[in-house]
Amino acid sequence: MSTSEIDASVQAELNRLRESIDNIDAAVVHMLAERFKATQQVGRLKADHRLPPADPARETRQIARLRQLAQSANLDPAFAEKLLNFIIAEVIRHHERIADEAGNGDPGRTGGTTGAVTGA
Repeated sequence: MSTSEIDASVQAELNRLRESIDNIDAAVVHMLAERFKATQQVGRLKADHRLPPADPARETRQIARLRQLAQSANLDPAFAEKLLNFIIAEVIRHHERIADEAGNGDPGRTGGTTGAVTGA
């Protein structure tokens, strides 16, 4: 069925819903950008004080917190955890790069997927 064959009221509702989805996607991207700005500041602070890029204990607490938030929002906690782990890995990568640029890189260090949940 092509778009021209869809009832006009159905098409209008579909367009309204898709516009809402597009707005939510834009908000998610902006929120992630703000989050990464904050975690970049954490990364610089850690590099300045020669702290490790990852904090596994904080990550564990944040994952538990996010899973609980997801559950209360009727979102699959496993999905929320996967998303957070993806973000964590990216933040750790940023922290390692910042440490390397500051001359604090440790060739023996492993980044893993732990620690940088909220700028750990």
